[in-house]
Amino acid sequence: MIWVTWAGVKIDRIACAWLIRRFIDPEARLHFIVPHQALPAGEIPFDIPGVPFSHHQGCASFRALCTGHDLDDGTLWRIAAIIDAADGAGDAALHPEAVGIDAVCAALGSAAGSDAEAVRIGAVLFDALYLALGGQAQR
Repeated sequence: MIWVTWAGVKIDRIACAWLIRRFIDPEARLHFIVPHQALPAGEIPFDIPGVPFSHHQGCASFRALCTGHDLDDGTLWRIAAIIDAADGAGDAALHPEAVGIDAVCAALGSAAGSDAEAVRIGAVLFDALYLALGGQAQR
């Protein structure tokens, strides 16, 4: 499947891309569009206002993807809380790692040179976070 999101990735879009490729659709292709551009037909949108896999009830898009795909991995829900806190939807004081991860993800777009490269590098960050929080290594 092709998944579409806005260009200019930051923490929630980077984390969502990792989640999609790691746990939902390993063959996923990502398409980055200019914000407010019409959504391409046949592509699954995420982290775009008004779509199912976006911010809802004060929670970030990462949580919407976990919920929408019935992911029952406790480590993913811990990451969801961190993403909520980093993206301004949760309490950063309860998740101090949110500040650092958010800062790194915010800089990745500029440092990497493209959204695709930021997502690729961000996947390593989220693999490490997943393992640090008790998740199982990818086979």
